[in-house]
Amino acid sequence: MKESQPVINAVPFSSEYKFMATVHQANQLVDGTTDGLTVHVKGAPDRLIALASHQAQAGVVGTVEPIDREYWLKQAANLSSHGLRVLALCRASLPSDSVKETDKLDAAFVNGRSEPWLTMVGLCAIMDPPRPECISAIAEARGAGVRVAMITGDHKDTALAIGDMLGIVDAKHPEAVTGPELDAMTDLELRTAVMKNNVFARASPENKIRIVKALQAEGQVSSMTGDGVNDAPALKAADMGVAMGKEGTDVAREAAEMILADDNFATIVTAVREGRVVWDNLRKVLLFNTPVNNAQGLTVLFGMIFGLPDSPLTAIQILYCNLICAVTLGFVLAVEPAEDGIMKNPPRKVGKRLIGRYLLLRITIATVILVTVTVGSVFWVRSYGEDKYPLDQQRAQASNSLTFGAIAVCLSARFAYNSSFSLKLFRGNKYAWYSVFLTAILQICITYIPGLNNVVFSMGPMDGLQWGLVVLGMAIVFTVMEIEKAILRRVKSQGGDVDDRENDLFGTIPQPLIEEPFCPSDSIKSATMHSTLLHK
Repeated sequence: MKESQPVINAVPFSSEYKFMATVHQANQLVDGTTDGLTVHVKGAPDRLIALASHQAQAGVVGTVEPIDREYWLKQAANLSSHGLRVLALCRASLPSDSVKETDKLDAAFVNGRSEPWLTMVGLCAIMDPPRPECISAIAEARGAGVRVAMITGDHKDTALAIGDMLGIVDAKHPEAVTGPELDAMTDLELRTAVMKNNVFARASPENKIRIVKALQAEGQVSSMTGDGVNDAPALKAADMGVAMGKEGTDVAREAAEMILADDNFATIVTAVREGRVVWDNLRKVLLFNTPVNNAQGLTVLFGMIFGLPDSPLTAIQILYCNLICAVTLGFVLAVEPAEDGIMKNPPRKVGKRLIGRYLLLRITIATVILVTVTVGSVFWVRSYGEDKYPLDQQRAQASNSLTFGAIAVCLSARFAYNSSFSLKLFRGNKYAWYSVFLTAILQICITYIPGLNNVVFSMGPMDGLQWGLVVLGMAIVFTVMEIEKAILRRVKSQGGDVDDRENDLFGTIPQPLIEEPFCPSDSIKSATMHSTLLHK
């Protein structure tokens, strides 16, 4: 056909008018002339059916009849309801001199005529199934409190069918809104619509930016994905713009905060999971390092306050604890894998800080119990008299009680809310146990190796009673921290707030974008996704 009826002009496709057209030179006659031009048009059925005046007669080549628009609309709707992408195919004939190769055609060439002029030829239905990993990723995102919405140029019925396959159409969000319907809405009506619908069909780039702003006006934290030049304003307006790496334009990439290298929605959910792991692990490191560092100084302070004639810890012991114990045990908490149920928790509230009231409470409890165990063990061995336990053994008691108590804090801190009284404590992060054994062996070495213990660290060898106190103190620290976690889990299960909302703790919490949101949402994050992310 390209040889017998070459293309002499074309109307390129645009998401604005949703069709494209090519103008072909018709067949050459015997006398060397042509019998006119043929126009082929393909695009959205709801756009082209309205422009057609006739339809090809079934079973009769070259014969047309008046179009039955209701029939074609029903057929298109039926195909769309099965998740198929439907194209309408039309043609028309024009005089030879009506279009020239040098003419610059636009959408008005097709839809700017005073009356319908196309001949409907048929419908083409294409199956573009959702990626299997996207279905599970969306389910995981919903479990994590992240609401996923789909913005697509597809027909409304197609969008709803695909949304149902993906699991984003549910009892709370059963309908879809089309681009023309969005255009007719006021800003207040649009804010209502974006909270009630997860599917937006026949949407234009202009609709995207309005959707983003409406979500933000409702207090939602929004992520928008896009690939084209027209998506750049919406990517820029969103709290997190995500451009596609493979299909995205340079303009879209520059406007976005993040580039999706594989153009796969599931990767975004993976990034959310990893972000939560990083956040949790930072808090775990703080929960370990802060009490251990606090306990070093407070052990000396309270030991002297309560009557010890000499400091229970020397400067060298404190430096050793800082450089070896705290670093060795603290670093492994930064590489803890994700805890069970990490993607079943709601997103962090706006304004949440790394150190909040509950983390401060946990740090305080760990500090108090560490200091109590360390200072208490020193007083215990002193009660037997300095003849039996001289100063170097008292300092060995303090150093070992603090170090092994820190190990207990580390093991408990590996799980933020889940219990550490589980076999999972021995799995998942092998480096945690490497660091525990290394710290314990080094501590034993500086306690018993002659010269190293008494000359460098001012310690003496410990007997069985002293090691019994170390093990008892370690067990007390671990148990108290686990009881504290159990109480938090109990409060949380009864609907209590154990999330570290800082309120005005630091006086820097961002204020809501509006004083009275339209309605409360069970999720504080919304992700509006470009449809190509969800398909193969």
